[in-house]
Amino acid sequence: MKVTITIRGRNYTLRSDEDEDLPAIAGYVDRKMAEIASRSARVDDYTVAMLAALNIASEFEQFRKQVREDLGGLDRDLASTAVLLEAAIPEGASS
Repeated sequence: MKVTITIRGRNYTLRSDEDEDLPAIAGYVDRKMAEIASRSARVDDYTVAMLAALNIASEFEQFRKQVREDLGGLDRDLASTAVLLEAAIPEGASS
């Protein structure tokens, strides 16, 4: 699949085997770069791209930590539920 995206006024044609929403992803990257560029008028495009990449990577790491915490909480809840169920079912009732 070929997709043309625009970032910072430049068009890029990408090929992807994945069923991703590349235009939406490109739009997100473009907005991040515009946000960074608006804060510093003297920053070149390479620096803007690097700062955007670092910001996006930081957001991703925060998301990953949150998912890990959420999954840990779900594991604890599941273990507690299993204990309660085992306690509520009389011995030999499952036979």
